Order: sequence, then structure tokens, then C-alpha cells
Amino acid sequence: MKLSRLFRACALLTLAAMAAFLMTGCMAADTTGASADGTAAAGGGISMIIMLVAMIAVFYFLMIRPENKRKKQAQQMRDNLAVGDTITTIGGIMGKIVAVRENNIVIETSEDRVRMQLAKWAVSSVGKQTEEPQN
Repeated sequence: MKLSRLFRACALLTLAAMAAFLMTGCMAADTTGASADGTAAAGGGISMIIMLVAMIAVFYFLMIRPENKRKKQAQQMRDNLAVGDTITTIGGIMGKIVAVRENNIVIETSEDRVRMQLAKWAVSSVGKQTEEPQN
């Protein structure tokens, strides 16, 4: 989760740097006097703004939207936990749910009836995990 925040912050800093670079390019084009009435420079500024808006849209659809979708799916999965479900935690502990409360769950981890109380946010997947997940 912290890695995605770091990635998002780096992307926003890159976007800000590109915007600053594009704006300084527009100002430099305005001061050269390429056109007597300034219409060519204004057209260059509009194209730069369109490029900036397009880059923001690309960042949104490639980074922010998929992350929000994953968060929503994980929250929905955690809200739908029920007694009897087999779960795997983010720490790799596997067990069967025996009690569900508002913010936590109780699981049995083995045939010895070892019970553990866990926070709901610690659940990473529901269902029996047979192999290591592919990243």
C-alpha cells in the first residue's frame, strides 16, 4: 500500500515537472517574436494544454482508477466474510472462520482447534490457497 502511494507521488511529481517544462517552453516561444500578432504562439499554448490534459487522463486511467478498483474489491471481499470460509491472511496464516464481528474475525488454524483473533483488514484472500500466488 505504501509502495502504491510512493508510485503515485512520483508520477504526480513527474507530471508537475513536465507541466512546468511545457509552460516554460510556451513562454519562450512567446518572447521570440515569431509572429507579429501572437496567433502562432497562442496556438502552441493551446496544444500544450491539450497535451497536459491528455497526460493527466493517461495517469488517471493507468494508475489511479485500477488502484481504486482493487481497493473496492478487497473491501467488498472483507465485508462478505462468513463463518465457515477458509481464508489466508496477509501474513500467510490460513484458517477457517468461526466467528465474524464488526472489525475482526476469529479463525481456527489447525485440527487442534487453535483459535486466533484477527483484524478484517488482515485477510488477503478467501478460499483454499493451493499454490503460491503469481505476481
